[in-house]
Amino acid sequence: MMKAVVVAEPGSVHVADIPVPTPGPDEVLIEVGACGICGTDIHIIDGEFPPTVYPIVIGHEFGGEVTAIGADVKGIAVGDRVGVDPTLSCGACYFCQRGMGNLCERWNAVGVGHNQGGFAEYVAVPSHVVYPIPPDMSMKAAALIEPVSCVVRGFHRLQPQPGETYLIYGAGPMGLLNAQVARYHGASLVALIDLNQSRLDRARDEFGFDHVATNLTAFQEIAPRGFDNVIEATGVTKVAEMAIDAVKRRGKLLLFGVCPPGEKASYDAFKIYNEEITILGSMAVLNSYGPAIDIIASGAIDTDRMVTNTFTLDEFPEAVAFVRGGKGLKVQVAGARG
Repeated sequence: MMKAVVVAEPGSVHVADIPVPTPGPDEVLIEVGACGICGTDIHIIDGEFPPTVYPIVIGHEFGGEVTAIGADVKGIAVGDRVGVDPTLSCGACYFCQRGMGNLCERWNAVGVGHNQGGFAEYVAVPSHVVYPIPPDMSMKAAALIEPVSCVVRGFHRLQPQPGETYLIYGAGPMGLLNAQVARYHGASLVALIDLNQSRLDRARDEFGFDHVATNLTAFQEIAPRGFDNVIEATGVTKVAEMAIDAVKRRGKLLLFGVCPPGEKASYDAFKIYNEEITILGSMAVLNSYGPAIDIIASGAIDTDRMVTNTFTLDEFPEAVAFVRGGKGLKVQVAGARG
């Protein structure tokens, strides 16, 4: 038996003893080292994520060590330290056949859809979503690969060029990851907007982003024409709407944050036409998990500062309360391999 966080139904979450999974022929069993809490996990707990099938062991941001492999697994050995891309595309639908697996018509993901996830002592996953990590990469860093891979997907959509400028709405965990990846891509200017002054202070004092403010007018002097790339990382529809005001002519607005379904944003159609503005969406992970490993291994992401709090599996309810309270940055649950 093992400990795992089970969401039996919306609003019912508890740490339970359940059987250790047995890997199938093309699966590997991983002893979890660390697993990060994502906003999606909170939505699943609250019944606000329609793809989820209950009951489910949640958790999709994790790394660990391989402890068993199925009979058909190639290229992975017991003892390997790995990260896991949680996306489980069907490979056969219209979009999968055209290389758009993140838009799969039968979309599923480890710890999110109907496959058991990483808030557990062990998890079994298909071998094709398992990635080796560098020997010196900590489990704390390995559990950051998935959120960084979401950011990398957004940058694949932006197609950034060296020397471009960036404005990021939101200085929380995902905003700061976007800011660090922008710096990695050779940005000449990275600015952040947030209403939470403590988050702005952290972005400036701990992560070295000097240009932080609570409103756009504060950047009039340093970016009088606007920014080449504006990234909405709050998931607030009104922010997604107003963010277009910061976009330079022929610039891009990336809607990275997850806004509530059904809410409408209103844009000046003439402005988009007249200034050749591009509005982009970015959904989860696509061919970006491997590059995320490389970016973290390069030192571009300050993983020690990004992970501010670590809990045990037994402390999961306290960890969720901590996240709901808007405290810290990335909050993780450590396993035996952590």
